[in-house]
This record gives sequence, structure tokens and C-alpha cells, in this order.
Amino acid sequence: MSQNKPLTVLFSAGESSGDQHAANMFLELRKYRPDIQGIGMGGAKMAQAGIDVRYDSSNIAVIGLVEVIKHYGEIRRALKLMQKLISDEQPDLLVCVDYKEFNFKLARYAKQCGIKVLFYVSPQIWAWRPGRVKKYGEVIDMMAVIFPFETAYYEAESVPVRYVGHPSVDKVRAQHSKEEDLVRFGLDQKKTIIGLLPGSRANEIKRMLPVMLKAAEEIQNDMHEVQFLLPQADSISDALLEAYLSQSPVKIITVKNQPYDVIQCCDVVMTTSGTATLEIALLTVPMVITYKLSSLTYILGRWLVKTQFIGLPNIIAGRGIVKEFIQHEATSENLAAEVNRILTDKVYADAMRDNLTQVKAQLGEGGGSKNMAELAWTMLSKNEAI
Repeated sequence: MSQNKPLTVLFSAGESSGDQHAANMFLELRKYRPDIQGIGMGGAKMAQAGIDVRYDSSNIAVIGLVEVIKHYGEIRRALKLMQKLISDEQPDLLVCVDYKEFNFKLARYAKQCGIKVLFYVSPQIWAWRPGRVKKYGEVIDMMAVIFPFETAYYEAESVPVRYVGHPSVDKVRAQHSKEEDLVRFGLDQKKTIIGLLPGSRANEIKRMLPVMLKAAEEIQNDMHEVQFLLPQADSISDALLEAYLSQSPVKIITVKNQPYDVIQCCDVVMTTSGTATLEIALLTVPMVITYKLSSLTYILGRWLVKTQFIGLPNIIAGRGIVKEFIQHEATSENLAAEVNRILTDKVYADAMRDNLTQVKAQLGEGGGSKNMAELAWTMLSKNEAI
């Protein structure tokens, strides 16, 4: 690689969490060489980090078979665009961040074009379809995993793998003290604070927020001295959120761009399954996990998925340390009852905090973004002298 020709890294991130991971990694990568160029598919965080975002991934940030089918045309258009970028730009490295099925196809195309591929965040092969390890090994040059127990699956099939640490360990930091946040958010320190995390996708909001709002109403009727906080994800519009909040008799304080400050203020959180559950665990705040999918997606999931839990804290702990209410069990009554137990049973709540502290310890010291940048730089350096 000549110093005269800037290195180009193509990033492919299909969801808000991947957008953040790619952005953090690119900022670290630029410390090796400031003129390195980043292009690709992502969102606002990647753009802020200096990556030239050619496709806004919020258009295809969906989960579940039915939802994917509905958006198939747009997803296919995004894939074609990214494949054209590979052909036209001939990047020095493709970094696929999560968004498994899409990025598998993109990685396969890149390998056919002679482009090195670094895949960041392994598919959940420990939960379902472990045979995918071999298939991924055919289309990537390196798999970067974020849980230490995942390396064994790839090593068993001689697929290059590196444990880089979970990116959430580094980023889950409140910007202010809890005392400052209570004042900033206009909260009464004498009242119980309950968090609502309905998700970062539009379809999650539509399915989960009404259930959480109904649970909040039931909790307020029982306890009275309560307050509700909702950290609004970047990917969720004011209009979508307001359509539901305006119909609720409960006052919900919404806060933008400060999820960890919001969570640290809470005595308990109702959350959808996903990365948020791990972030709450890292802040050692008691929680109840819930999720709903379309009926068809849920039926297929029950058939395919072999893991006992869907919540990351439970998966990492290897046991049910946090209650999960999925599909038909995801009712306002169940959520309200579990929140009430956490708030009134001190022994139960303290045990949950202790278990979440152990999960936090299992994830180590962090450094995920730095480790990813180092790994990417090593792969770039192997092409030729830099």
C-alpha cells in the first residue's frame, strides 16, 4: 500500500447498534492512519465519525421473517448498491457489522472480488444453526466475536477468529452523576423511577410500547408515587413515539441521546430483548425482559432456536437471573407484577443486582473498539507494506 493512495474501508452496518460499533471502530482506526477513508451503509453515528454513508440503513432495520419479507425489495436494493460499491471502489477491506444474512451475502460477493472480509459480531451459532460456522468460514478472512465462549465454535472448524470484547463495556457510561441527572430530567428524588425501553426499531415500538404503557398505568394505579422515563433511540421519530404516548394517561418523560443517564436513574426497567438488556446489566439495574414477534416468526423461532433464553444477561449467566416474558406471556399484567416484585422484595432485587454484577465481570475490561481497529489494521498491513 502506497502512502500516496489512501486506504479505503467499506463498512456494512444494518442496525443502530452496528452503526455505533462501526463509528467507534473507525475513529480508533484513524489513529493508525488519519487519511484512511471509510464508506458504506450505516446511519448517523457513522456519518458523524467521518464515514461517507452511501446508504441509510434505517430503511432496512427490521427483524423477523415476516418483516424481512415486507421490506425485501428495499433490502435487495441495498445489497445491490453495496455490491456495486465493492466493484467500483475496490476497498482494501470490507467490515461487516452484525446484520447477519445481508452481510453474509455481501461478504461472499466481496470474496469473489478478491476483497478481504472482517466480520464483526458473530451470528448466534450457539443458539441455532451451528452449521453456519463452516459457511461463514468460506466467505470471511476473520470473525471477530464479542463473547469469550464463542471462539471455541470457530476454532473447532479452523475458522480464523478473535475475541475482541463486547463494545458495550466501553460505551455504557453515564455522562453525569445520578444526582445531576435527577435534577436535569426534572425527577422527584423521593419517588420511584421506572424505565421503559421499548426498542430502537419502529416495529418494536408498535408491538411493545402499548404493552409497556398499559403496564405503567397498572403500576401507577397500584403505587401512585412513581415516575416513568423513556430514553428515545435515534432511530425512532418523535411522531411515532407521540402517537402512542398521547393516548396514555400516564406521564412519560422522554429523553433523547442519553440512554445510560436515563437507565442509571431507574430503580427498575422494562425492556425489550436485545443489546439494551446487556447495557442495563452493565449498569446493574434490575429489569424485566419482554418481546413479541409476528406469529409466524415466533413459530419458526421456537422450532429453530435451541437456547433456553433470549435475554443476553441470562444467556451469559447460563441461567435465568432476569424474568423473560415472550410472545403470549408479554402482557401488561405480567410486566407490572414483576416490576412490583422487584420494587417490594429487597432480597429478590439485591440478588438480581448481584447476578448482573457477575455478568458484568464476565465481559471483562472492554477495549472492543480498539481491539477491532487493531485487528483491521493488521489485516490491512498484510496486503503489502504501508
